[in-house]
Amino acid sequence: MKLLLVTLIGSAFLFSCGVQSIPQSKNSVEASLAEVSNQYKRRSDLIPNLVQVVKGYASHEKDTLTAVTEARAKATSVQIDPSKVSPEQLAAFTKAQGQLSQALGKLLVVSENYPQLKADTNFRDLQSQLEGTENRITVARQRYIESIKEFNNLVTVPPTSWTNSVFYHHEKMPQWDLAADEKEKAEKAPEVKF
Repeated sequence: MKLLLVTLIGSAFLFSCGVQSIPQSKNSVEASLAEVSNQYKRRSDLIPNLVQVVKGYASHEKDTLTAVTEARAKATSVQIDPSKVSPEQLAAFTKAQGQLSQALGKLLVVSENYPQLKADTNFRDLQSQLEGTENRITVARQRYIESIKEFNNLVTVPPTSWTNSVFYHHEKMPQWDLAADEKEKAEKAPEVKF
């Protein structure tokens, strides 16, 4: 009878202390990062269409179009493995995506110089798709940040951290962070000129 009672209490303790929640949380982190990557892929797939539409109207904006194309190529070349993400991989991925965001911003500013481009249905549709994608990226990053926080809490805060130290030995995962050059830009107020 005592053995059964000890077994039941021990089982209850194990199941309430992270034996299942830590791996589930790790899976959630990996899925969240995969969704971030998926949204960046969606954006990358839209860019060639936007560039082609703009090329038709703004052929002499070659430098801007080249910058977008090069930034897209660089962003798609940086791969990230959600199950083995390191702070260095995450930083390289973030930096490449930030450079692409900057290039896209310049491309969209080009449209201000071409009223017929702004009125073109294809351009407006693609611009709308890019804006929607940027919003999806933001939401996906927020979900990733939250899932990292939940995982890190499980592996560092008792009582689940005790289970982690006994069974898993997971370290805290790196949190999403802006690249150093993006931090400087984010801290400065945007300059609006008319």
